[in-house]
Amino acid sequence: MDITLFPTKGNLILAKNSLRLSRQGYTLLDKKRNVLIREMMEMIEKAKGIQSQIDETFSEAYRALRAANVMFGINNVGRISYAAPVEDGIKIRFRSVMGVEIPLVDDETDEAGVYAYGFYRTGAALDEAYKKFERVKHLSLSLAEVENSVYRLAANVKKTQKRANALKNIMIPRYERITDTIQNALEEKEREEFTRLKVIKSMK
Repeated sequence: MDITLFPTKGNLILAKNSLRLSRQGYTLLDKKRNVLIREMMEMIEKAKGIQSQIDETFSEAYRALRAANVMFGINNVGRISYAAPVEDGIKIRFRSVMGVEIPLVDDETDEAGVYAYGFYRTGAALDEAYKKFERVKHLSLSLAEVENSVYRLAANVKKTQKRANALKNIMIPRYERITDTIQNALEEKEREEFTRLKVIKSMK
């Protein structure tokens, strides 16, 4: 038998404390869930905007690349592409939102930086293609950051929802029931004791 069900004043105090803590826990979890959902919705809107920019920039980049292929030849453009450096300017940090680690991608490469190839057998069409694909790279990094953040937030919202539901539907009703049971039993004992004292007094 659960010792907390014994009708004593000590158990009543323990049950009331547990009930209070469960209610506070539910309130905090509910606030956390709302903050995470708001953050997630903002991220989703941001992701839509970035995806739209990527689609548009990709189209422009491929148009510029087709123009460069026609002007300089596919083989020549392919050889020039080997001059592009290996990407090593990306750093990842994290920030915390209600205990959830959200990634922050720091791109230390310069979007409008120096071209990786020389001027020989190149021209404005190739420069334009290079610039557009650089832009696509930066946007893709931003999109990866936002999508990863949304995934982490969604997973934590689900976990927080489960905990909040457990408190609301299981723990709080349980401690309310225990508190009422003990309180009723104690009141019944007090009434019995009062009646007994009254009988004893009348007998005297």
